[in-house]
Amino acid sequence: MVRSATETTPATQRRSRPIALYLVVLALVAFVPVMAFSAVLLQRNNEAQQEIVQTLVLATTEAIGQAVDQQTEGMITTLKGFSSAPMATPADLNELHTRGAYALAGTGNDLVLLNAAGQQLLNTRFPIGTPLGRSTTSADAIAKALDSGQIVISNVAYGNLAKTWIVPIYLPLTLPNGDRDVLVMTQDANNLGSALLRRRMPDGWRVALVDTANKVVAASADAGVVQGSTFFIPRTPQTEGRRRWEKVEAGGHQFVTISSTSNDTGWRVVAWAPDAVVERPLSNSLLLLIGGGLVIVAAASIATFLLSREITRSVRGLARDARRLGAGEPVPPRAYPISEIVEVAAAISAAAQQRQTAETEVRFLMRELAHRSKNQMTVIAAMAKQTARSAESVPDFVASFEKRIFGLARSTDLLLANGVAGVDLSALLASQIEPFCPLDGARVTLSGPPVRLNTQSAQILGMAAHELATNAAKYGSFAGDEGRLQIDWSVSGDTLSITWREHVKLLTPRPDRRGFGTTVLESMVGSSLGAEVRRTMHANGIEWDFAIPMQGLDPDHGPITGEKQAEESAA
Repeated sequence: MVRSATETTPATQRRSRPIALYLVVLALVAFVPVMAFSAVLLQRNNEAQQEIVQTLVLATTEAIGQAVDQQTEGMITTLKGFSSAPMATPADLNELHTRGAYALAGTGNDLVLLNAAGQQLLNTRFPIGTPLGRSTTSADAIAKALDSGQIVISNVAYGNLAKTWIVPIYLPLTLPNGDRDVLVMTQDANNLGSALLRRRMPDGWRVALVDTANKVVAASADAGVVQGSTFFIPRTPQTEGRRRWEKVEAGGHQFVTISSTSNDTGWRVVAWAPDAVVERPLSNSLLLLIGGGLVIVAAASIATFLLSREITRSVRGLARDARRLGAGEPVPPRAYPISEIVEVAAAISAAAQQRQTAETEVRFLMRELAHRSKNQMTVIAAMAKQTARSAESVPDFVASFEKRIFGLARSTDLLLANGVAGVDLSALLASQIEPFCPLDGARVTLSGPPVRLNTQSAQILGMAAHELATNAAKYGSFAGDEGRLQIDWSVSGDTLSITWREHVKLLTPRPDRRGFGTTVLESMVGSSLGAEVRRTMHANGIEWDFAIPMQGLDPDHGPITGEKQAEESAA
């Protein structure tokens, strides 16, 4: 039945792809997870660095706030000390002025005494007797201090007399005469800024001190904000007290800011930096990772190209060797850069040698088979002629010829079983004798060293053993129940000696005519194998002695003569 194309074609055929593709996939499988893992590590590292920077900035802002609080507390303490001095008479005021000017010299602080209307009664910034005007910027603070009876720390203000931005602290007083005045201590806002300058911020970060009105009291030198101006980042109550930075937008730019608020003054120390500064380490790390990744990809691509080229060359070399192997050509072993491919190449080379050896052996066996077939045909023809000459009837001819054919077949079986190794002499003799007498160890004795026979000598000696066994069954040791057969052989030098000795009680007369057995023994064994054949008649049985050159028996050598057997048989 003819099968359809759909039946003979596999349902699915896997498409072949070049080895370079598999190497690229392998490189990607190894590279992509590593890059992803590296990116995660960079992200985690950047987060850890941001936590460190955030902690550092927060600690710095709190330290600045504490320094400002200490300065204001010092001013308050000093102010309280001055408030205990007598202020009832002009002489008292002069004494207070002298003490204040002396104590505050070089500190940037000034002591001012104001009445409820804001008129300056004393100012250590100016000498005694200098006409003093009213304070136009402190009316609200004076009123708040007098109403509350508590110290008031005012927001930053511009001193018209000092011509600079100042921070005043108001202490309400009740004099013995019942007047209610306010003792004020002012400090140059720039002095508060010194606390900012003493603290080093991380690169890209700026810091400023902002009052409750969100005006800049002081700022770091590179902050880029104007003292007394409204701070550009608005104050949001939602972020007050949070100890983490926040992202805000101001003036169209993104900033990261963190602040610390003073409990005493309500002022804030604000630190800020552009969002790009905070994200720069991660960006730089990512750029480095990408650059390094590109370098690695380039190096891996070059390595993959070179490796795939070497593997492709090696595999194509193996393919060429395999085609040579298929064509039966010799394949020399080749050197490849990959050890596994070298092993495959060596195996292909060995297989090629084995194939050539096998083909040589096959050709030899074919020639040998043709030669054997020709020889067997010649032998069979001779057997038929000799059997016909000695046969008295057709049934007698058929029976004798059949036995001889079977004997030849047994020799052929041994030849096929043993091949070029040769046939064992003992096995050959046993196979020819066994059909006539069982090898029970009592009637048949085989004794001799191991001897291997080539093809032609095995056929001839097999036929000779068959004829001798046939004669023994008719006239000799196998004709009765008490006969014995003893076969001995030995090797002496280059000669194999074989003795066939039969033992009988009563010797049966043999016909005088020359039969096929005699022809085989004398002509084929003697002539074809170059042997000396001698027959001896004893009173208790016949004896055959053969002296055969080993050269004619050796499986590694051919017979002494090639067509001698056919010529002798034809005669």
